Order: sequence, then C-alpha cells, then structure tokens
Amino acid sequence: MTPRLHRRGLLRVVAAAAVATIAVAAAPAPAQAAYSTVSSYTTSVNGDAADVYHPVTGSAHSPWPVALLLQGANVDKSAYRGFAAKVASYGFTVVVPNHFQVLFGQPGLYATGAQAGWTVAWAQAENANTASPLYGAIDPQTLVLLGHSFGGAAGLNLTTGLCTPPFCTVPAPAPPQLKAAAFYGTNGTVPQTGQTPPVANTVPVALVQGSLDGIGSPVNGYATYQAVTTPPKLYVSLLGANHYGITDTQNPAGARPETSAQTLDQALSVETAARWSALWLRAQLGDPVGQAWVYSVGDFFDANATAESVH
Repeated sequence: MTPRLHRRGLLRVVAAAAVATIAVAAAPAPAQAAYSTVSSYTTSVNGDAADVYHPVTGSAHSPWPVALLLQGANVDKSAYRGFAAKVASYGFTVVVPNHFQVLFGQPGLYATGAQAGWTVAWAQAENANTASPLYGAIDPQTLVLLGHSFGGAAGLNLTTGLCTPPFCTVPAPAPPQLKAAAFYGTNGTVPQTGQTPPVANTVPVALVQGSLDGIGSPVNGYATYQAVTTPPKLYVSLLGANHYGITDTQNPAGARPETSAQTLDQALSVETAARWSALWLRAQLGDPVGQAWVYSVGDFFDANATAESVH
C-alpha cells in the first residue's frame, strides 16, 4: 500500500469528484449532509461530569454511534462546545467528560484511556434509560475516539494496547466496541530522545495537526503519522491553525499557553477540524461519502487543509 497524496492534478480531481457524486447518491441519509440541529445535555460518566451533544432525536437515522472526546491537559470540557456540536451534526453522540486526576503530584484535568470503557458502559445504560433524551437513540456497540493533545496521546496509547505513563497509569484495554480514532495536536514522539517509536495501532487512526502548532510540533505530528503501522490512516495539516485550533477560544483558562499565533479564523478552524474528524470516522464506519472526502476530494475542496492517507 502506498500513500495517497492529495492535490494530484486535474484528471484525478475530475475522477475523484465523479466518485464523490456517485457516493453521495448512494450514501445512507445520515451521511449526505450535516444535521442542522444539535442538542446537548449534562450527564455523569463513571462519576465524571460530562456534556453530551447529539442530533435532534426522533429521526429515523438514529441510533447514533458514540464519540468520546478526551480533553487536552487542563482544558475544561466547555472549551469544546463548537467542535463537539459540529462532530455531532454528522451523526454522532459526542461525550465530553471532565476527568480529574493527580499526575506527578499535580492535580488537574487529565484524560485517560480507561474512559473508553466507562463511556461504553454509560452508553449502554443511557440507551436503556427511559428518562434519557437519548433513550433508544444510541448505538452502544460502536465507539469512536476524539482527542486533543494530552487526551489524544492517551487515546493513541489506547489504540496500541500499551499503558505508557503519564497517558495511562492503570492498564485498561480498548473495549471491543472501539472502531476508529481521530486526534488533534497529538504525537507520539518521546521528548527526552526526540524519537518516534512505531504506533502499533489496532484501529484506524487520523491525526489532524495545526500547521502553526507551537506545543505539539507539526514535525512530530507527521513523524507519528508515518509511525502508525496499520492502515487505514490519515494525516491532515490544518493551515494557519495552532494548538488550540480545536477549542472555542485561544488559550483556554488553566491550559498551557500557546505562543505561536493562529492566523486561521477560530470558528473556521474549529469547523474544519471537526469536519475532517467526523468524516474520517464516518469513513471507517463504512460511509461512502466520508470515504470520498478523506481519500479523494477533501483537500481539493478545502482551501484550509492538505491531507495524506494510506488505506
């Protein structure tokens, strides 16, 4: 298998556009366009306060797969409202918990891979709860991961079955319901050595990387993409975005400050990152429109991104 490098020329674009047109015509209704209306509510996942975003229920297109968003270090769940809502609009139940723990003597919001299993248990219970806004509307057998920075590293760790501190403190195997993952501002490079070990992933992985990220460097992000051993895999460079191109505002309170200025409009950055993440996840769940976007035409039509994939 060889990498697919997008923006290859007019003939390829015409052919890919034709594929996309056919895919749209053949796709199931949930994939043809983002849902216009998304609702949200608060809940608790294994004792962690969490926000849930979902398409308006009552649609024949549910049940919705579950997308767990693992937060960046000390980034409150409220910072992901725009991103989570946009991903939900593509047909997902997006769960964004605040997970508190103490690492190296420092208390704070630090995600852990164990949240994947907790979220599956929550989804099973919530789907059967007649008092829930999502009663009967969740697919608890399908879990996908989203992650930002530290949370993405925790998720990447989970996809390999490893337990590497500080991203994992107690071994927690990936639940069988996990199907795919998409991480923003995430890499597996070891800071002490500058080396990027192989990522022996067990599910498809996408890495979305801000081209101006001053915390998780694009060089390390791309090296991690190259180190992902098992396709399908995707690397997206979000042009003009920095480490907080996924959050509602720059430098969320309590999080590590970003010194590299973002040039891409914040709302557009969030929307673009969410679209690529959601369509990648849909592609891995068999959606032909998602597959056409991420593998063929996405970065031709998206002036704010370039993409490379192997599948």
